[in-house]
Amino acid sequence: MNVSIIGSGYVGTTVAACLADLGHDVVNVEIDEEIVETINAGEAPIHESGLAERIADHAGTRLRATTEYDAVRETDVTFLCLPTPQTDDGGLDLAIMEAGSESLGRALAEKDGDHLVVVKSTVLPGTTEDVVGPILEAESGTEIGDGLELAMNPEFLRMGTAVQDFLEPDKVVFGTASDGAATTLRELYAPILDREAQRASNNTSGGEPRAREETDLVETDIREAELIKYANNAFLASKVSLVNELGNIAREYDADAYEVLEAVGLDDRISERFMRSGLGWGGSCFPKDVNALRAGAREQGYDPDLLDAVVAVNDEQPRRLVDLLADHVSLDGARIAVLGLSFKPGTDDIRKSRALDVIEYLTERGADVVAYDPVAIENVRPDYPDIEYADSVESALAGADGAVVATDWPEFDDVSFEDMTCSVVVDGRRIDVDKDALHVYEGLTW
Repeated sequence: MNVSIIGSGYVGTTVAACLADLGHDVVNVEIDEEIVETINAGEAPIHESGLAERIADHAGTRLRATTEYDAVRETDVTFLCLPTPQTDDGGLDLAIMEAGSESLGRALAEKDGDHLVVVKSTVLPGTTEDVVGPILEAESGTEIGDGLELAMNPEFLRMGTAVQDFLEPDKVVFGTASDGAATTLRELYAPILDREAQRASNNTSGGEPRAREETDLVETDIREAELIKYANNAFLASKVSLVNELGNIAREYDADAYEVLEAVGLDDRISERFMRSGLGWGGSCFPKDVNALRAGAREQGYDPDLLDAVVAVNDEQPRRLVDLLADHVSLDGARIAVLGLSFKPGTDDIRKSRALDVIEYLTERGADVVAYDPVAIENVRPDYPDIEYADSVESALAGADGAVVATDWPEFDDVSFEDMTCSVVVDGRRIDVDKDALHVYEGLTW
């Protein structure tokens, strides 16, 4: 099938490369010429496991990129994978989505034949039908249902495992208003829906990899599909905040939250997934999606008290970690190593990373921060030019008066802290460490 993807961020680039890998002919439409050139050169514009290899394999054959919207006329399906940034009140800024829909509609005005437009960006219920649809109709001169079809296909991609999540998903959700749109999406996703998948464990689950005999297909209406994505992430964020709340309570009782929660996870109503207490959740999805759902609920006249509490617990964890360090180290003038900058291992994404909040609290108290991350340093440097950056975990720790673990990169396991001036370590992610070799080791919730 011939497919066009509007937008080449994390989602758009991953979806394009994976669809090409499944045998479809894919064109990425992207306004950033540098990204277009990167993809056409067979290189990945972002750091994501398995992505570079697929772009290298398919660029110039089944995958290409362009700045011209005219390319959509040669395709059967267009996915809108455009950013919907958060506004000051937590809602969604749809300006980019609206502009992309206008450009797409104008290009489709000169197309002969039917076309399916699929919104893959995360948007609140009603956006696809009440915002995107009318723009497409106005610009293309074609009515929805009369040669132009509309659908919603939310993404459930985790940074660091996005390629695997697309190719071996737990579920695929189609939100459609017509049989034709549903049929086209089933054909497009047939290679995924028709094969058995082995899906790896989320690296925050604490459990073993779990086999999936098949990918579940959920076919529903458009508004339900839009809300499924928000409900999914709100539930997971809530579970993590509950786990962290329980972890905070466990620490007050001098109990190990990990032992407690391991037992709790044996209850099949709860499961062992997302049971690692610690510094909290960040990234581009959970914070934005939970805040958008909170703002949207208030616009509808409902106060989402539970989701407000979920965010409050999450926001407090970095401060608790710094307070714990301050119990052992006078922070004013102290050299403090921050291990990990990305919001999770396996990605260079620093959006809403808990590590950045830790850096803010440390510098507010006068600490001299030296930071290390295997891939994310250059993404942090522009916003934090005054802190020191190390080229290895060992050099970050050398001469440090204290250290905090903000991201659980595997290379931090079993690292030596012997070159610290004083081996005081506060761990927000529960890495493997020889606690007996340290002067002080404190776990945030254990």
